[in-house]
Amino acid sequence: MTTLPTALVGDAYTSTHSWDLLSDLVDIDNRMAGQEGEAEGAKLVKAAFEGHGLRDATITEFGIPGWWRGDCSLTVESDRTHVFDERYQLVELPGTPSGEVTAEIVDVGYGLPEDFEEADLEGKIAMASSLTPDGYGRWIHRAEKYYAAANAGADAFLFYNHIEGCLPPTGSIGEEDGPGPIPAVGVSKEVGDRLVRYCEGGAVEADLSVECRNEPTQSRNVEAVVGPDTDQEVLLTAHVDAHDVGEGANDNGVGTVLVSEVGRLLAEIEDDLETRVRLLVFGAEEVGLFGAYHWVETHDRDRVKSIVNVDGAGYSRNLDIYTHGFDPIGEAFREVADELAVPIEVSDDIRPHSDHWPFVQEGIAGAQARSKSGESGRGWGHTHGDTLDKLDLRDLRELAVGLAAGVVKLAERDREVQHKPVSEIRDATVEEGFEEGMRNTGSWPFDDE
Repeated sequence: MTTLPTALVGDAYTSTHSWDLLSDLVDIDNRMAGQEGEAEGAKLVKAAFEGHGLRDATITEFGIPGWWRGDCSLTVESDRTHVFDERYQLVELPGTPSGEVTAEIVDVGYGLPEDFEEADLEGKIAMASSLTPDGYGRWIHRAEKYYAAANAGADAFLFYNHIEGCLPPTGSIGEEDGPGPIPAVGVSKEVGDRLVRYCEGGAVEADLSVECRNEPTQSRNVEAVVGPDTDQEVLLTAHVDAHDVGEGANDNGVGTVLVSEVGRLLAEIEDDLETRVRLLVFGAEEVGLFGAYHWVETHDRDRVKSIVNVDGAGYSRNLDIYTHGFDPIGEAFREVADELAVPIEVSDDIRPHSDHWPFVQEGIAGAQARSKSGESGRGWGHTHGDTLDKLDLRDLRELAVGLAAGVVKLAERDREVQHKPVSEIRDATVEEGFEEGMRNTGSWPFDDE
């Protein structure tokens, strides 16, 4: 089977299943990893899998370092006293410890490695933009800026959004077994610009207060299968957890419902599938890819023919596939683009920051499926503004067709998708400039040989 039946495509383009499930997910309000809303979201997904007729729907729990948000505030002494304590102004970064810090704010600009080398941060509050300038050569992750500040002796960290009107950004900076070393908050571009202006006028003293709770908890993965009982299987994955400051509509409600919708479509053509397909929705992606790592550690990785992970797919209806150098995955989606006469951009770039990575770092053939936005950064993602009203059912329909068609091709019995030696993945990761940042955050997964 090489193309989707016309009737199935027509079904996808008139279906509301994905939108209905997405509406239910966002109405949970809080799907933070390890909290009750994430568990409720997993149950919704399992029920959807069962309703679509998928087999062996299960939920599997595993332990993670949990984090619960409290109150935070920033009081700044400039020409007068300014207090920032509203959620549209600042929010704690998940994984931050609680703390009270009184110190001078030091603006380190973009937060590039050289910016930290040039700054005196001992006992200070370091402040960095979420932007990495065009042409720098590699993207600097939030966590790298945070740990660079901590390693330089800073007592706290402010991470300000570079996109106007998109509210304060969140995102995990915790460690594998608990909170990070110093308190950290995200602030909006508007507050960040004001703080930069104050710093340009001279030394600025500030009081940062962060309250939160860090303790062990349980997250969960939910999965089901469709197709023949083969030795190998193709995985289509996403993550159900979301940051608690918004609805998690785009990140990653869209990915979750696309996995469910593709499963529904494949169930209609189950007898034509040539390899089993596993629909797999992870927990605890946003706080360290815990669900994906747990799955890889507890399953036979040799049975995975390939994985396509859907994360960051709500920006438009145009698929964007990052193959990590696994050319057969790219070839499959290029064929889909030709057959459906739709644009699908394929890149062999490395992207080590979502649930495909625990597979790819082991040499397992894996890709990330996103959609093209034409904008810098994640926009409303990781903010209060990640809400259902910014999404379009028509985008979900077209993305579901493209993903289903790509998965069907990857499931072809005669389509070989070879895994790679770990050394080859390591070399590609080094070549694309990720080594320094991953070492700085303690997430470098390869031996030093």
